Amino acid sequence: MAGKGYEDAIISEHAASQMARRGISVALLKGVLRNPEQAVEVRPGRVILQSRTRIGPHNQLIRVFVDVDVPPAQVVTVYRTSKIDKYWSEQ
Repeated sequence: MAGKGYEDAIISEHAASQMARRGISVALLKGVLRNPEQAVEVRPGRVILQSRTRIGPHNQLIRVFVDVDVPPAQVVTVYRTSKIDKYWSEQ
């Protein structure tokens, strides 16, 4: 699943408001959707796409929750975290 892009995904109203509140740009979101470093299926029909990035002086993990069982795919929410080790899979 890793490497499959979802650049055509719709951004839900909730995701858009969370991006604004959390300071995550559309360009950053689109980059993760287009070319995620990892994709993790959390349940049938929902994946988390994630990529590491540097924001200012800090390493961050951008996590994008996408419902993929409806065409087109829909971004449910997105956030960034410094807890990379907690979520990153070394598989």
